[in-house]
Amino acid sequence: MSKNVKNETQNENEETDEEPTLLVGYVRKSNAGGALKLSINSSAFTDCSTYSTSDGQTYVPLIINLASLRRVLDGERAVTTVSQFIDN
Repeated sequence: MSKNVKNETQNENEETDEEPTLLVGYVRKSNAGGALKLSINSSAFTDCSTYSTSDGQTYVPLIINLASLRRVLDGERAVTTVSQFIDN
């Protein structure tokens, strides 16, 4: 992880007074700008909690801060985090 990504992650965490989260990955705009690229850490992903629906499908609930995502989309930031709330 680059120094800039670490600094941006720290700044993002300082800007929000949310529940504790597990860092799972990052989201950024594609080089062409027409898509979002998700990079999920496979080790962190396996540590995530899941839930099942009535049809037996299993899902991993993840979150992306909307204000931070807007900054990525507007070109103000290069990357933001993908996380999961930690149940205490």
